[in-house]
Amino acid sequence: MTALNWALLSTARINGALIPPLKASERNVLYGVASRDQAKADAFAALNGIPKAYGTYEAMLADPDVHVVYVPLPNHLHAEWSIRALQAGKHVLCEKPLAITLGEVDAMITAAQATGRVLMEAFMYRHHAQTLKVQELVQSGALGELRLIKGAFSFNLKNDNDVRLVRAYGGGSLWDVGCYPVSYCRTLAGAPVAEVYGQKVAGRDGVDEIFTGELRFANGVVAQFDSGFALPGRWYMEIVGSEGTLSIPEPYKPGIHNRVTLTREGGSEIVEIPGGELYAGEVENMADAILTGAATRVSLADSRANVATLLGLYRSADVGAPVVL
Repeated sequence: MTALNWALLSTARINGALIPPLKASERNVLYGVASRDQAKADAFAALNGIPKAYGTYEAMLADPDVHVVYVPLPNHLHAEWSIRALQAGKHVLCEKPLAITLGEVDAMITAAQATGRVLMEAFMYRHHAQTLKVQELVQSGALGELRLIKGAFSFNLKNDNDVRLVRAYGGGSLWDVGCYPVSYCRTLAGAPVAEVYGQKVAGRDGVDEIFTGELRFANGVVAQFDSGFALPGRWYMEIVGSEGTLSIPEPYKPGIHNRVTLTREGGSEIVEIPGGELYAGEVENMADAILTGAATRVSLADSRANVATLLGLYRSADVGAPVVL
């Protein structure tokens, strides 16, 4: 096999981010899209130049010509449909968060291991050149000894009918956007999370419209973040070491031309980082893993640890006290 046929499990808006890199790839083919409504699938396929349209998710999973499935469904459906796709012999790229309980995550990992198929969580920023350069700068000692990490991701969600405001669907700002700074902090810290403390402001349906959290890592590094659906658009990361600070204005959605600021005692330096199409990295990493056996950049152990951290933060906010992981 030299080319992989991809199918999109639903006509979700986020599909629009994955379509360009799939069409541009030499090893991946945008082959199909599934909906629970044939007319809706047909319209989406016609609009986006997709050869196959399925009127049910089951019909798509039954097609032997589909090799990879992208799962962009609401959070509470990630586990069910990823497992069904794996059991149907498909490789799976599942949107973040991988799932909303550790039991679901473990069932997904078990299914991937049992079927021998690749399963990866779609944290697209992890594959981008900017993220890799930030990791390199931190690990090289450019900031001295890592001490503190700070980040935020928020926006005003004005649609009262958005599924991200439904608690039963895994709604909440922490699951939706707070997972990014949490993942970023964990990627850089160099040690497991030892303890978390979270606070939330609950809104519609009891979901957290604002969440603030602190992570303490086993090596002494501390991280602080906030996320929100009821705050202005904000997204940044700040990495603080004993000798310097790295400021990243576009950490989660970097692009073609990227700039981060490295500040040390002698002054500040702008670091230019050429990048690429944001979602291409995860698409090509999936192809590497499937076709060559390479490791996924976001491992299942990493994904499980991120979900465990998010659950710990929610538990802390509920009990009003720090939680040891």
